[in-house]
Amino acid sequence: MAGGACTQGLDTGFIELGYAKVAALGVVQGITELLPISSTAHMRIVPALLGWRDPGSAFSAAMQMAALAAVISYFWSDFSGLLGGSVRAIARRDFRDWQFRFTSWIALATVPLIVFGLLLSSTLNACGSPLRSLYVIGAACIVMSVLLALAELFCLHKRTMDNVSLKDAMLVGLAQVGALIPGVSRSGSTLTAALFLDLKREEAARFSFLLGLPAIFLAGVKEFHELYKAHLSLEGWMILAVGLVVASISAFVAIWSLMKYLERFSSWIFVFYRFAIGVFLISAVYLGWLT
Repeated sequence: MAGGACTQGLDTGFIELGYAKVAALGVVQGITELLPISSTAHMRIVPALLGWRDPGSAFSAAMQMAALAAVISYFWSDFSGLLGGSVRAIARRDFRDWQFRFTSWIALATVPLIVFGLLLSSTLNACGSPLRSLYVIGAACIVMSVLLALAELFCLHKRTMDNVSLKDAMLVGLAQVGALIPGVSRSGSTLTAALFLDLKREEAARFSFLLGLPAIFLAGVKEFHELYKAHLSLEGWMILAVGLVVASISAFVAIWSLMKYLERFSSWIFVFYRFAIGVFLISAVYLGWLT
């Protein structure tokens, strides 16, 4: 099928952008996907400022695979330890093993996102989805900046991941549901929730990334399946592949930078940045700078 902005009802605007522009947006997507600053907001702002068309929700969702590769690479020791430890615990039927329990909690914490994601999938991926309105994205950025500020002001930042519980995992999992609203940010919502649980900043980020692995994987697989069903053209797949490779590299750099930053500093820089982005989006639409 020929490329276009809408492929069998699926928003595939990235095809019209071509290789070079998708590679550039892959850098933006990779960096902003894993920082708590909303990749969706940036994927609307950057193309609009450059006079490019919106790459579409399908592009953003498919880029989850780039984020997955980056998270697993950076947290390989955690990932392999949890996976291998869980398998060994099952083999010896030791269901009290911490690695098995933590892996189970991650799976359970993903259930709310799966349920709401399925309920909202037709709206989220539709061409011209109202949820991708710049007003909605701008408002979400402002709300999340306020919540992150509250987490910085009133939480202790003393706990480590070694003493988290099923309740903690479920609360962060519920916060992850909010990321279905463009502008909220999956990493932003889960990091904020983890900070509200009094986790240290770098531990909150680590918890956020590990808990988000199933969600990132499922979102990517679902979007690839949707693109396959929509008979995306060969050129479309090749353009998407370029974006994935570039986004994977930039996402790894983003994780490394975030973890090093949070070991020494607070998240106030993200509070101010997100608030500024939200105000800019709403003002730009109101004044007619962006449509």
